Amino acid sequence: MDTDDFDTALLAAAMAQAEQGGWSSVSLLDAARTAGLSLPATRERFPIRASLLLRLGRIADDSALADDTATGNARERLFDLLMRRLDVFQQYRNGIKAVLRALPFDPPLALLLGGATLESMRWMADAAGINTTGLGGLVRVNMVVGIWTHTLRTWEKDDSEDMGSTMAALDQALDKATRFRLFPADTDVNAGGLPDLDFAEPEPPLHPHAENTLQE
Repeated sequence: MDTDDFDTALLAAAMAQAEQGGWSSVSLLDAARTAGLSLPATRERFPIRASLLLRLGRIADDSALADDTATGNARERLFDLLMRRLDVFQQYRNGIKAVLRALPFDPPLALLLGGATLESMRWMADAAGINTTGLGGLVRVNMVVGIWTHTLRTWEKDDSEDMGSTMAALDQALDKATRFRLFPADTDVNAGGLPDLDFAEPEPPLHPHAENTLQE
């Protein structure tokens, strides 16, 4: 079994535990036993539970970045990148929802995943063709974090198979970001400054992503 299959099997078992009993119930040892995996190998690859969420974030990033065709404008590319990331989250939907519910009560985990999500969104912005360098770049990356968090909160409540509400929320957030000159075709971000995006106050993002909110 290669490492990707190993990680996927452990993730599936751990997310099933989270779905049944919440994130606090997840045990890497029990998940490894359920998946029929080596305990020493599990301990080596995932020394703490949070490392499993960081790995999930990286899997989502890798899936989003795998199809680097660079077609369409920056807005269209960012839409595709974030939706591909959510396609991975959708595979572990109920487990991830359990993690999201736990974050307000686990500040260290929220901080870790928040940092991971920031780095994930930097990659997404770069891949979309958004300039992430300098102070203006930091502002842009945080705008993308806001878009992701806003969309993730909608995804959490979207039970449809086609994620229609999620795609609509992402589309609306991108429209708002366009008005605030996120994308390269707009006037340079440093020319007149950027007011805050008027998104709802975000909950700590997952990603697993740092989710690096799992690398909301």
